Amino acid sequence: GQVNKMVNSYGLRSGTRDMFSKDFKTKGMEHLSTYLINYKVGDYVDVKVNGAIHKGMPHKFYHGKTGRIFNVTKRAVGVEMNKRVNTRIVKKRIHVRVEHIRKSRCREEFLQRVVRNDLASKEFKKSGKKVELKRLPGAPKAAKVVSLKQKPITITPLKYDPMY
Repeated sequence: GQVNKMVNSYGLRSGTRDMFSKDFKTKGMEHLSTYLINYKVGDYVDVKVNGAIHKGMPHKFYHGKTGRIFNVTKRAVGVEMNKRVNTRIVKKRIHVRVEHIRKSRCREEFLQRVVRNDLASKEFKKSGKKVELKRLPGAPKAAKVVSLKQKPITITPLKYDPMY
């Protein structure tokens, strides 16, 4: 029989055909607004590789990961993130060009909650009205009594009618 002579490729960018490709109607030059964003040390950023810019491109492993900025240079930023290596989690530091990162929204909800909780605690000190500050999972719906004064409507599904 025929023997398969093609071997599996393990290159630097193997398996990135869809990962690094740009979406429909977003190909071409990068917008200038990408370069005008100010990044500070301590900011959370998401690594999202822009396949059009090859310089300062992170390894495919970091695509989709969130990290914290530890260094800012002229055209790039240093991002620190976690990587699971076998049984442990290792802090990895990479330098990435600004085209390949964007500000993360991971802390947005937390910061809003901090403001809300502060307002609630001030309200409690003022009026004594207690508010639950902890996040809770979705509670079950409240009980209700079904009245049979009106006759219940019986709903039956329509018979399936294939149109071929």
